[in-house]
Amino acid sequence: MAEKEIKLMKGNEVIAHAAVRCGCDGYFGYPITPQSEVMETLMELKPWESTGMVVLQAESEISSINMVYGGAATGKMVMTSSSSPGVSLMSEGLSYLAACELPCLVVNCQRGGPGLGTIQPSQGDYFQACKGGGHGDYHLIVLAPASVQEMHDFVELGFELAFRYRIPSMLLADGAIGQMMEKVVLSPQKPRRSDEQIAQQCGSWAACGKGRRAKRNVATSLYLQSDELECLNIRLQEKYREIESREVRYEEFMCDNAEYVLVAFGSSARICSATVEMARAEGIKLGLLRPITLYPFPIKPLQQMVERGVKGFLSVELNAGQMVEDVRLAVEGRALVEHYGRMGGVVFNPESVLEAFKNKLLK
Repeated sequence: MAEKEIKLMKGNEVIAHAAVRCGCDGYFGYPITPQSEVMETLMELKPWESTGMVVLQAESEISSINMVYGGAATGKMVMTSSSSPGVSLMSEGLSYLAACELPCLVVNCQRGGPGLGTIQPSQGDYFQACKGGGHGDYHLIVLAPASVQEMHDFVELGFELAFRYRIPSMLLADGAIGQMMEKVVLSPQKPRRSDEQIAQQCGSWAACGKGRRAKRNVATSLYLQSDELECLNIRLQEKYREIESREVRYEEFMCDNAEYVLVAFGSSARICSATVEMARAEGIKLGLLRPITLYPFPIKPLQQMVERGVKGFLSVELNAGQMVEDVRLAVEGRALVEHYGRMGGVVFNPESVLEAFKNKLLK
């Protein structure tokens, strides 16, 4: 058995390493702080020499997402990365990808907004990621890493889920996770799939040549007949219900006997874990639920907490209150739900979260 390769590196850097190692066929992106190290690291690794992976800087985020669209349509494992304003520009392309049922991976390392905002970390893109972002009734699978190791692991997981359900996946991180350095265990190198393997695995839908099939596959999101477009939408909604029943991921921290629970994702969850320990030291039975999949959202775990007697929830986010809406929908008014957040790139600390919890839920 080969020894594990362990390195100290940034979250953004490890995205690049993970992409190469999981057999990614192509990366198309455009630099924007605080995620530019993804492309910079890929350029340093030169995977086109070792694995044949394509790495290309497009002229804009609009170009990069449409290059992903083209690559995904042929069954290739392709991805892009950007930050908040850049992902806004990709919204139309993401809607097209969802409508065509094409698998791909998009990494969003969030920064403060709205507008160009700041280069500091934020979680203001929750609505954009989990409620579609572009036009139409569609979803992305959204994974929220809380460590550099998860930045690595969720690249392969994102691709795996994308191809399993033929859906775009998004890795929703933020500037703090992207820029922090931690120890990470790198996965072994996997070979890229051959054209024959792609044709075998994706031949029923990918535009990879006619071969012996009766007709060529065409990737399109244009349906001029309303009933045909409705049929597509019905099929997509059935897929989303299947994903919601099978792919919910979350983590609980000190929730077994909790009377109150913090709900936080990504870097906010790291901060909140310290808040929970501080509260426990004061005799307060506080727990933490960390959604790992923001879509599908962990609705049932929250409902089960209410059923076993949790009195209230505090949704802790680096925004004005976005995930809190999903917490309220899950709880259905059976327990108190409040929000605490900072905006514009300001990051709270464990003490301020504990103070907010006491003021909002123990008042």
